Amino acid sequence: MRVTEVPKTQRGYRLANTFVPARPVEPALYLVATPIGNLQDITLRALETLAGADVLACEDTRVTRVLLDRYGIVNRPYAYHEHNADEVGPKLIAALDEGRSVALVSDAGTPLVSDPGYRLGQMAIEAGHRVVPIPGASAPLAGLVGSGLPSDAFLFAGFLPVKEKGRRDRLAELSRIPSTLIFFESPHRIGASLASAVAILGPTRQACIARELTKAFEEFRRGTLEELADYYGGERVVKGEVVFLLAPPEPDDVPGAVEVDVLLRELSATMPTAKAAAEAARLTGLSRKDLYQRLLGMKGSDGQEA
Repeated sequence: MRVTEVPKTQRGYRLANTFVPARPVEPALYLVATPIGNLQDITLRALETLAGADVLACEDTRVTRVLLDRYGIVNRPYAYHEHNADEVGPKLIAALDEGRSVALVSDAGTPLVSDPGYRLGQMAIEAGHRVVPIPGASAPLAGLVGSGLPSDAFLFAGFLPVKEKGRRDRLAELSRIPSTLIFFESPHRIGASLASAVAILGPTRQACIARELTKAFEEFRRGTLEELADYYGGERVVKGEVVFLLAPPEPDDVPGAVEVDVLLRELSATMPTAKAAAEAARLTGLSRKDLYQRLLGMKGSDGQEA
């Protein structure tokens, strides 16, 4: 990566027909949030940072170029993504070592949230450089505030595993956390993920699917897991980015027999009987002793050794 800097006289951004010169950006790594769909959601501080930084790094130069062109920013973006991070990351740190400012953006939303920018942030901190967040759009937060689910405590858990067993194990692990759970999900897998959630969490847990946030076809579909699984199941084609939100368990939400059996089978597939019972007890709040005896009975009826 050979960095060519834009002359300071050309650094700025355009609002309507007005060119706004960018003030000098002090040496640091700037993590700049960008719109998740609607380009008007960019902040003035973000525009000034993107225009004034000595080096601008992004996931996909084609995506970032659309934003830059919209606001008349001539700064050239350089690609930094998971496939070239080992090569480009040290070069960006070298630019910081030379006293230059580096701005990092993802394709959409806040950098470091489920993207390789996390590694660059770590490298910059370890090298003693200042790391400056430039807040803005965030799909998890946009989904949360529009979902109607409790927002006093929440956990963003990234993407669910692709394979069914891993997905069920992850949902079981998170099932008793007293917070709204937020996931990213592929539109092609949302039906399968909802089916897994029904199997592990039961049909009545409240949930929300937030799709195409801030875009023309933005949609919030709310209901029980069973209702959403029925809607998104079968041959329904789902398009666009998806945020999957799950309500926290009710305080008196005791898991049903089917849910407990599913959890015990999933855990015992990878753990000894005693450890599986202990983990199930932690997740459900039920008696470890009772769960152990239940698991022994299940294995006996299946013809398995305990």
